[in-house]
Amino acid sequence: MNLFANLKSDFASGLVVFLVALPLCLGIAMASGAPLFSGIIAGIIGGVVVGYLSQSHISVSGPAAGLTAIVLTAISDLGTFEIFLSAVFVAGIFQLILGFIKAGSISNYFPTNVIEGMLAGIGIIIILKQLPHAFGYDANFEGDEAFFQVDGNNTFSSLLNILNHFQLGAIIVSLVSLIVLICWERVPFLKKIKLIPGALIAVICGVIINEIFIQTGSAIVITKSHLVSLPVPTSFDDLKGIIVTPDFTAITNPDVWTNGITIAIVASIETLLCIEAADRLDPQKRYTNTNVELKAQGIGNIVSSLIGGLPMTSVVVRTSANNNAGAKSKMSTIIHGVMLLISVLVIPVILNKIPLATLATILILVGYRLAKPATIKHFWQKGKYQFVPFIATMVAVVATDLLKGVLLGIVISIIFVLKGNLKRAYTFKKEEYADGDIIHIDLAQEVSFLNKAAIKNTLKSIPENSKVIISAEDTVYIAHDILDLIHEFKTIRAIDENIIVVLKGFKKEYQLENSDETPNHVTIEHYYDVTKRVLVKKEQS
Repeated sequence: MNLFANLKSDFASGLVVFLVALPLCLGIAMASGAPLFSGIIAGIIGGVVVGYLSQSHISVSGPAAGLTAIVLTAISDLGTFEIFLSAVFVAGIFQLILGFIKAGSISNYFPTNVIEGMLAGIGIIIILKQLPHAFGYDANFEGDEAFFQVDGNNTFSSLLNILNHFQLGAIIVSLVSLIVLICWERVPFLKKIKLIPGALIAVICGVIINEIFIQTGSAIVITKSHLVSLPVPTSFDDLKGIIVTPDFTAITNPDVWTNGITIAIVASIETLLCIEAADRLDPQKRYTNTNVELKAQGIGNIVSSLIGGLPMTSVVVRTSANNNAGAKSKMSTIIHGVMLLISVLVIPVILNKIPLATLATILILVGYRLAKPATIKHFWQKGKYQFVPFIATMVAVVATDLLKGVLLGIVISIIFVLKGNLKRAYTFKKEEYADGDIIHIDLAQEVSFLNKAAIKNTLKSIPENSKVIISAEDTVYIAHDILDLIHEFKTIRAIDENIIVVLKGFKKEYQLENSDETPNHVTIEHYYDVTKRVLVKKEQS
């Protein structure tokens, strides 16, 4: 694939992702209790290294909010950040192994409604978490996306705190940014200027407005605490001092391996979920080889650990921003990584002028696209078997975290599948004839042990002196438990209670051939034909 084939659109989308990723990389590092520059390093490696090795066309990798609690705990348990980097190195090795043993195929079993519920939940989280920043309340801008935050607050209490902390300058910047973003999408003339993303114009407007506030000495100026905060190296020695390397002398420490494997498992699951979501977002509906993705993530985490970076995953927020900005290939992801590198080396002072309110507004629109009311309505119209797992996943992702929410959605989906299979195990009907009724039990295409209880109760309810035809003509698989149940009914209870039974369509491998039936059972076919003729004559008379 030619990476430069769509350079025009990929450059624009890469720029948008860079603008979104920059504050997130810093915030997640801060929330993880790690050096701020470690988040930037992870973003650079996720963009350039993983972006190049991955086969995903629109996914973006970098430090993930879902790992912050694990990273914070691991750094505390291991004692130093350098030892923690050894655990990240172990995580990368383990992810490589998962890729080679083709563990990525597990993503094929994630239900669509659960994936859509996860995306909607993340969209709601983005909106709820960014609203305070849009109003100038940035006390918790540390990438904390959990409902119950590390500072003791929760998502809703942070929203209520807006009333006590809103800042007029930030509100003005947010409103202008929102107008710019909406107009850039809706106004036909502006939509044609695709090389310049609306997010970039919104950022420029935000910087200009705040500079006007500063130059005029306005009381509503947005202060430094509400702006992007990036480390500013003034020399090569400063840059060298920012980068740290892993302490491999602790590699024999069991805690290093425990934390490394934990990070690898959680990061891999989040990556697979996000890759599945990215493939669904992709307008061209291209599919990603998830085993290659695990290998790419593993190499990315190895490289990141060696130069002092946080662990990374494929991340939905930046992937969604990338898709919405019109990315055509993974060149967009690589460009965003290169821009992160250039920005921290060349223009950190300029970047530190960007109001967080502008970035929050960009993210709020990204969240809205993920959790549009139209999506909820779509699954509502599909019925409860699609809607309940969708809405449960969405709510649980918001109230707990991504993994717990997806797990709940999958469990509910499995329960619904099992419930549906129980109902579809067989069809039951009774035909009335002059000389007595005939009960028909037609088994489904597949009858598993899960259907045992339903079939057992049905056979148990058949009264004495009945006539029963059990058909397996459309069946391709019957569990041995079910065959034993039918065999016992036919050879024991049917004889004791004078129930006439005919088995139709049972294959030889089922070992319930009709040729083994007693004469009494064979006569039911004759009985069926005779009573049918009697019934016809009775209706004619």
